[in-house]
Amino acid sequence: MKVAIGIIVAVLVVLGLFFFFDLNQTQDGELPNVEVTGGEMPEYDVDAGDVDVGTTERTVTVPTVDLESPEEEAIEGQ
Repeated sequence: MKVAIGIIVAVLVVLGLFFFFDLNQTQDGELPNVEVTGGEMPEYDVDAGDVDVGTTERTVTVPTVDLESPEEEAIEGQ
C-alpha cells in the first residue's frame, strides 16, 4: 500500500513539474564547424604460411529423387 502511494505521489510530482514549466525556443541551434585532416594508416609486416593448391578428380554417386507436386498426384489419381 505504501509503495502504491509513493508511486502515485511520484507521478503527480512529475506531472506537476511538467506543466509548471513553459518552454519556448527563442533561438535556433547550430552544430559546430569541424575540420578533419587526413591521417596515416599503420603499416604491418605479415609472414603467412605456404599454401599448396591442387585438384583431384573423383566420381560421386548421387541418388535419383522423384518429386511429384500435389497437383500432379491429383491428376494421376483421376
